[in-house]
Amino acid sequence: MAVSVEKVQQSGCCLLILALVLHAVCAENTADAGSAPHRRFEYKYSFKGPHLTQSDGTIPFWVHTGSAIPSMDQVRITPSLRSQRGSVWTKSPVDFNQWEAEVAFRVSGRGRTGADGLAIWFTSSQGLEGPVYGAADQWNGVGIFFDSFDNDGKKNNPAIVVVGNNGKLVYDHQNDGSTQALGTCLRDFRNKPYPIRAKIIYYQKTLTIWINNGFTPEKEDYEFCTKVDNMIIPHVGFFGISAATGGLADDHDVLSFLLFRLTEPGQILPPPEQDIPKEEQDKYQKEFENFQEDLKTKKEEFQKEHPDVQGEPFDMYDSVVERELQQVFEGQNRIHLEIKQLNRQLAMILDEQRRYVSVVTEEISKRGAAGQAPSQELDTVVSSQQEILRTLSDLRNTFSASMNQVAEQGNAGGLSSFETIQHLNDVKEHLHVVKRNVEYIIQKNTAPAEKQNCPELPPFPACLSTTHFVIVVVIQTLLFFGYVMYKSQQEAAAKKFF
Repeated sequence: MAVSVEKVQQSGCCLLILALVLHAVCAENTADAGSAPHRRFEYKYSFKGPHLTQSDGTIPFWVHTGSAIPSMDQVRITPSLRSQRGSVWTKSPVDFNQWEAEVAFRVSGRGRTGADGLAIWFTSSQGLEGPVYGAADQWNGVGIFFDSFDNDGKKNNPAIVVVGNNGKLVYDHQNDGSTQALGTCLRDFRNKPYPIRAKIIYYQKTLTIWINNGFTPEKEDYEFCTKVDNMIIPHVGFFGISAATGGLADDHDVLSFLLFRLTEPGQILPPPEQDIPKEEQDKYQKEFENFQEDLKTKKEEFQKEHPDVQGEPFDMYDSVVERELQQVFEGQNRIHLEIKQLNRQLAMILDEQRRYVSVVTEEISKRGAAGQAPSQELDTVVSSQQEILRTLSDLRNTFSASMNQVAEQGNAGGLSSFETIQHLNDVKEHLHVVKRNVEYIIQKNTAPAEKQNCPELPPFPACLSTTHFVIVVVIQTLLFFGYVMYKSQQEAAAKKFF
């Protein structure tokens, strides 16, 4: 009995310990779930296509230097040429100390290995140009390097390396920054089917990097890369992206850079952006007034040069009623053109039919003059051709009436919509009648043609008789043997001199 009580006590202690552990885990998960920071998008420190650049080729709120080429969809930091450097930097400094950056980019090239790589910066000053992936060395801040060339020969590239600097260290190129790295992970980011996406989070003095490897179109398919705890970076700084090429070259294209401000839960959210300063307001107001004066001056000059033009210029926007009337007019105009085209084709058919009738009539008159009675087939052809001629005349009259009706409809601009619809239905009916009559005409034309048989041509006489052929062959044979004998005599005579 004592043994069983002891077992019960031991099992009760185990259950108690398990319950405490589960409670602690649940409490930790709840705390983690409730500690998600508040994110606010900062458009003045971001860029994204499809309308990325302005008309002058610049990126709003950003500056580009070196070989960087902005376009409507992306920024090519460096092209696939040797010894190129380029970068883009924010114009204004970032004045919040917790942030999240999402960067989408492509690194592509023909070779198995590329050079040198791409870097994402947060520094106290803009490193517009320099030897570290196209940016300045001895920076004050942090750089996340996407290194694609293996300088130290350790077969550990492509790699992602996090390097911090206080403005005094010189970057260790020979060792790919491994002696100064705060965190690193091996990821192949070259020549992937989809853009590589990097999520860089600096929150509560911890820098975390997540990578989307570019194998799937899923934008949120991130995997952990590296994490740096207790990292101190400048409170105010500039974001930048730079790239460089060396003996080998890759295209380094950045598709988007999105920045979010992070705020801890429970804290007061940052206020919305205040109005622009009064100095900038006065500056913009002065520019607007100068523009208005310049516009007024140009209007006066235009009126002096063109006195016949009075009133306001033509409004470039149409009302709904004007647009509908324009569409109705264009539709009627197209119908009118189609009917004119059909009328011309009918006129051509009518002329051709009259020619056929005249030819048949002449043939009948010739036979009558020669004393031959016209055959029954010719009478049938004449009657059918005359019937076709009458049908074509009716069709042409119908088309003329339709054309006049369309013209009257186009001139009368105030007709109701019901009359317009009725007129279009009439035109459709006429077109169907024309189609049936044309098919009937084709059948009438093909029937007599099938009965007529063309006379057979007499056989052509042969151009060459057998006697002539034998004579030519004998002459050619004699000439051939004569040439051979002459050639042999010449060769025998030539051998006597050797």
